[in-house]
Amino acid sequence: MQDVEITLRLPLPLLQAAQKLAKTRDESLGRVMRMALAAEVKRAGRAAKTSNRTDEQLLGPLRTLLAVDFGRACDWRELQGRLKAKGYILREAGGGLALHGFPDGPRLCKASELGHSYGSLMKRFGQPLPGHSHRWIANKVLGEPGALTANGRGAFGTQPLEQERPAATHRSRPWKPSLGT
Repeated sequence: MQDVEITLRLPLPLLQAAQKLAKTRDESLGRVMRMALAAEVKRAGRAAKTSNRTDEQLLGPLRTLLAVDFGRACDWRELQGRLKAKGYILREAGGGLALHGFPDGPRLCKASELGHSYGSLMKRFGQPLPGHSHRWIANKVLGEPGALTANGRGAFGTQPLEQERPAATHRSRPWKPSLGT
């Protein structure tokens, strides 16, 4: 590669900072400037990373269309059935879920962008999505598999965990089961 000599005008504070950096690194000012310019050219040449975030104009109508289905489903099978009836399906996407067109449609958005994270759905249904490959997430969210089966309930692949009534501490307030989040 052939080097070409150029003249460069710099503001004095920038030149002084570059000289200080060169001295600190025990390199020539020319080398520091060539390395900085090479790094900038390389950075600019890379394609900008596109956002995985879904357009809000798509999310609003999808949230509205699917809110009742997400709210009323009692388990994964019912949720998937409700979504399929409207032309959608949830599929594994990394450590979470994504909404796709059904049967072979494109990825539309993450479930969490609709307000329903994989963890919250897993807690609500008491088990991971059948076939989801990241079992460690289920262990983290629901506890170790052995701990879930100690009382004979909640093993992966069974019906959702029943909500147990906590020990009474305040008799003035009746106990109400939570709807899950």
